[in-house]
Amino acid sequence: MPRIGITGHTNLSGATVPLVADALHGVLAGLAGEPLVGVTCLARGADQVFARVVLDLGGSVEVVLPARDYRDRKVKPDNAAHFDELIGRAAAVHTLPFPESNRTAYMAASEHLLTGVDVLVAVWDGGLAGGHGGTADVVDAARERGLPVTVVWPEDAVRD
Repeated sequence: MPRIGITGHTNLSGATVPLVADALHGVLAGLAGEPLVGVTCLARGADQVFARVVLDLGGSVEVVLPARDYRDRKVKPDNAAHFDELIGRAAAVHTLPFPESNRTAYMAASEHLLTGVDVLVAVWDGGLAGGHGGTADVVDAARERGLPVTVVWPEDAVRD
């Protein structure tokens, strides 16, 4: 049973979301004959697009939340229904013991995610991390562990 982790940008443009969804579908469809497990921190953007694609392919989703306050503090009103639907469909939800969502908690959640996956998919434009725990940091951590990393950044993809 392949366990696939995700890291990626939270600020995908509206036009980029379907491009990323199609690219992720292509990457994950080859695994659809097996019970696919997607592991995600369920952040807005790449993580949620990934979760939706995994579910659409008949896989299951496991969520790693970085802190106890994540839903209340970081999920914006315009994303709350989408987040709630996806977390409601998760096979498992693990919340790290941090009281507050911050860069340290985000990186710890990504490190936790990396310990339980066979490969990491990164929806990443190749740029530097925008702060500790950003996409580039997670890709570096995965590579340091020897995890295979598949980078997805479709042509014409942009960040807001």
